[in-house]
Amino acid sequence: MTTLYGISNCDTVKKAQRWLTSNGVDFSFHDFRKDGLTEAQLQEWVASLGWEALLNKRSTSWRALDDSIKNSIDETTAIREMLATPTLIKRPVLNLGDRIQVGFKESDYNALFK
Repeated sequence: MTTLYGISNCDTVKKAQRWLTSNGVDFSFHDFRKDGLTEAQLQEWVASLGWEALLNKRSTSWRALDDSIKNSIDETTAIREMLATPTLIKRPVLNLGDRIQVGFKESDYNALFK
C-alpha cells in the first residue's frame, strides 16, 4: 500500500495528492502533524534517505530553531528535532513499501508509477 506522509495544508503535499488521484494511484494520507510520527518511522526514512535529505532547511521551522542547534546539527539532533517539530521534515514523504521518496516532482512520480 502506498502512503503519502505530510501535512494537509502544504501546497506540495496537495500537488502530490492531486497527481496520485488523477493517475489512479491507490494511496492513504497520513498527516504527521495530526496523526503523529513515531521514532521508528523516522528512523526508517533516515536509514533509506539520510537525515540531510529529510531535514527541510528552507522551512520557517528551521529558521525558528536556535542557532546553536542549527550550527551543530547531526543525525541524532536532526531526528530529535524532526520528531518534536514535524514541519522540519521535507514534504511529502511517499512510502511505496519497498522504497521511500521525498518531495514532489511530477517527472519523478511519472517514473515511479508509469
